[in-house]
Amino acid sequence: MGRFSVEFQVANNEDMVDARRGRMKPEQVRRVTLWGTVDPGATRLVLPTDVVKQLGVPKAGRTKTRYADGRVGRRDVVDEVRVTLQGRSRVFDAIVVPKRKTALIGAIVLETLDFVVDCTAQKLVPRDPKQIVSELE
Repeated sequence: MGRFSVEFQVANNEDMVDARRGRMKPEQVRRVTLWGTVDPGATRLVLPTDVVKQLGVPKAGRTKTRYADGRVGRRDVVDEVRVTLQGRSRVFDAIVVPKRKTALIGAIVLETLDFVVDCTAQKLVPRDPKQIVSELE
């Protein structure tokens, strides 16, 4: 599968809820705009440690990880990361990887936000440009 980078935004979802409820000013919400590698062969959202620190999102535990080169390990997982990509937004957990400079956007994020990967044009295409479509049985 082709891999390419896109710019997107992550925010602390708990801050966003507090701002919506008037407990903090919207400009106080911790947000980061960064580049992420779109990799439909990966499963989840992966963020660099420095981005996670800037967001101040809560740790949710640890997970076993397996890399494309066969290495395995354990990494921290954080909660309450709001991803906004091409105008579509949802909340995800994220795996934290030290020394990583860019994010990794895996299949769960792509499917939840209802994007099709166009490897030839190296871009994300909304399956339905008007709305996210959820497949049901």
